[in-house]
Amino acid sequence: MSEENINTNEENPSNINYQKYSETEVVADLYLKIKAEIGKIIIGQDEAIDFSVIALLTGGHVLLEGVPGIAKTLTAKMLAKVIDADFHRIQFTPDLMPSDILGASVFNMKTSEFTFHKGPIFSNIVLIDEINRSPAKTQAALFESMEETQVSIEGNIYQLSEPFFVMATQNPVEQEGTYKLPEAQLDRFLFKIILEYPNLDEEILILNRFKEDFFKENLNLVGKVCSVSDIAKCKKIIEKVYIKNDLLKYIAQIVYETRNNSNLYLGASPRASMAILKASKAHAAISGRDFVTPDDISRVAFNVLNHRIIMHPEKEMEGVEPASVIEEIIKGIDVPR
Repeated sequence: MSEENINTNEENPSNINYQKYSETEVVADLYLKIKAEIGKIIIGQDEAIDFSVIALLTGGHVLLEGVPGIAKTLTAKMLAKVIDADFHRIQFTPDLMPSDILGASVFNMKTSEFTFHKGPIFSNIVLIDEINRSPAKTQAALFESMEETQVSIEGNIYQLSEPFFVMATQNPVEQEGTYKLPEAQLDRFLFKIILEYPNLDEEILILNRFKEDFFKENLNLVGKVCSVSDIAKCKKIIEKVYIKNDLLKYIAQIVYETRNNSNLYLGASPRASMAILKASKAHAAISGRDFVTPDDISRVAFNVLNHRIIMHPEKEMEGVEPASVIEEIIKGIDVPR
């Protein structure tokens, strides 16, 4: 790359020398810097961090689902903290209105004109805490922004800044006073990441890390390691990662089989195929490769598909899990060589 691509420290917190690395090594290096910085605070949750970075680098959005107290919100906040970009957190509540997210026109008494005041959605990184706490009309306010990176208000279109990245959290066990996300809303998320409890060793490490830091002052140790321009460069690099035609067919077969599986009432759409394509390219790039392998595809497939398929009710009652169905579909397709 040319010298024009080398930013100063002020513009480029990561201080990456783009001449030194090959293209995919730039992506892998940035990924490792982000993960190391977040790792100063977050213990475990490697999958949530990995897939959140992949979504960020492909223009996607992430839904984090897990029981209370396993660092869903903290993980999202730490990811936002390592990027030198605008950040807003929106706490979804039952009385939240679409205008509280998007903004509204306010009458100016001095000029006798209406002026549009932008809402918190006008940010690079938006954390939506407990997205299922607000009703459907408020959830629907996110549709256009997540899909088209724009907001339409009173006939006017307002473009959102790039990158635009939504991280939403939800609690799967506390359903009182919540509103289930409709399938159309779920489909806007590149990944649904299911966070699990930490294992025993990780929980001991968590206790050790915060045993003398009750008020989480160590959060200040996490600094910015990349800029908006770094993210834009990585997106261009990921786009150019090579994928064989045989692997394109492999992706299509996986998604097609979700529409012909006796366990499923509803299969995935072509949007899922595109999501697997983008995510597998990004997974290859953060691994330092400029080509996609079948392992990249199988690695990202579950988090792409788990919220896009609907089980038959009787299969759910029998205890059949989406993970086992997706695994069975992938195993049943011949892997390209």
